[in-house]
Amino acid sequence: MFTTRLLRFSRFYSSVSSSLKTVDGFVGAIGNTPLIRLNGVSKETGSEIFGKAEFMNPGGSVKDRAALFVVKDAEEKGLLKPGGTVVEGTAGNTGIGLAHVCRSRGYNCVIYMPNTQSQEKIDLLRMLGAEVYPVPAVAFENPENYNHQARRHAEKTSNAVWTNQFDNIANRRSHLETTGPEIWEQTDGLVDGFTCATGTGGTLAGVTRFLKEKNQKVKSFIADPPGSVLYSYFKSGGKLTERSGSSITEGIGQGRVTTNLQQDLDLIDDALYISDEKSIEMVYRMLDEEGLYMGASTALNVVAAVEMAKILGPGKKIVTILCDGAYRYQTRLFSRKWLESKGLLHAIPEHLQKYI
Repeated sequence: MFTTRLLRFSRFYSSVSSSLKTVDGFVGAIGNTPLIRLNGVSKETGSEIFGKAEFMNPGGSVKDRAALFVVKDAEEKGLLKPGGTVVEGTAGNTGIGLAHVCRSRGYNCVIYMPNTQSQEKIDLLRMLGAEVYPVPAVAFENPENYNHQARRHAEKTSNAVWTNQFDNIANRRSHLETTGPEIWEQTDGLVDGFTCATGTGGTLAGVTRFLKEKNQKVKSFIADPPGSVLYSYFKSGGKLTERSGSSITEGIGQGRVTTNLQQDLDLIDDALYISDEKSIEMVYRMLDEEGLYMGASTALNVVAAVEMAKILGPGKKIVTILCDGAYRYQTRLFSRKWLESKGLLHAIPEHLQKYI
């Protein structure tokens, strides 16, 4: 029996190691992330729910893909020369991805971000060599919005480019050309549904476009947190942009329809509203049931996948995005004081409160 097990392990190890190869620098390691079956929620729904492990990108999040593509796009268009400066407005993860890409390609990096973001993100950006400007969080319509400040900074700096992640469709293209094809291949083309929240809209739009072009029967649902207008916009057929409340999630939700999302809105089949209570509970469930230490936006995506599975019925394959780890949010998400201040402590079941 021992010999049989050893032989099986040897074959498994050989098949895995034979598929591994070297990559060229930081950017070569972006993408080709695993697709993880989430056992707890799969058993709960009777469907196969998978998470694309984007936290395993070298910069730690799904935004590494967009960061690489917007920089490459600027290079290809001749907007960015050697020694130049990349400027972006970001809630954090795109900035982290850009800081890594800029270091690897010899550019300076300047980041404007809302001062509501976690201190861990700000500290990490500065450690990566980025110049960081936390500014008051105001609506996009306000000229002092962090995106507009980033644009103005780039305009007054020589050999600088504002990568404009929200409306630069190179962002969407990164998922149309990499994430979508990877999901299709990893599911052997048998995926039934895809869902995720949007910030820039690039992930949802790019993946949805690719999967729908491969199979029109694949369903795509947008997942939206409190404080975002996208749920009301979609449900009303583009008539309403109701925005009430706020969310603990970072980097997702929107007050408008971005250029990245606009041209693929007609491909979205439905929208899901996900409360912070459900998201915070799933943060703790993922840790307890799967051993995955995930942030709130990832948890929201998993809740959305569960809701989608219930709508589509059992026996389906549903894919979502595991955006990043909880390491960038741990002083909030796992703090009793913070949870109480947000009125969310009650949302965590008693048996999971041991992790606080």
